[in-house]
Amino acid sequence: MMYSAITHSIHIIVETFYDTENSSPIDERYIFTYHITIKNNGSIPIKLLKRKWQIKDVVFGLREVAGDGVIGMSPEIYPGDEFNYFSNVSLYSGIGLMQGHYLLRNLNTKETFEVEIPKFSLIAEVVYN
Repeated sequence: MMYSAITHSIHIIVETFYDTENSSPIDERYIFTYHITIKNNGSIPIKLLKRKWQIKDVVFGLREVAGDGVIGMSPEIYPGDEFNYFSNVSLYSGIGLMQGHYLLRNLNTKETFEVEIPKFSLIAEVVYN
């Protein structure tokens, strides 16, 4: 599935995949990979400073994850460019949701602002059987 949101001319696109190879339903470990594209459709260069995620596992509740950058990087994204990365998350139930935001810096004015990471579903195909 693909999900997207645009905030302040920054387009966030999320594509999710269930990782059958690394998951173990018998051990209540469901692994999901997500691919994120951050497109700068604006006219100013930006730098990704921080991320904050809300991860909901339908059986085990809500948790938050926050930190600097993404995958160990704080990319600068210039007008018309994009940055892509893959990451993953583990759920206990096989069904959940994620959403969040990035804190970005306008490299011209040094002001910071947030952009939305759209809410997306995480559903392991095995839970349907």
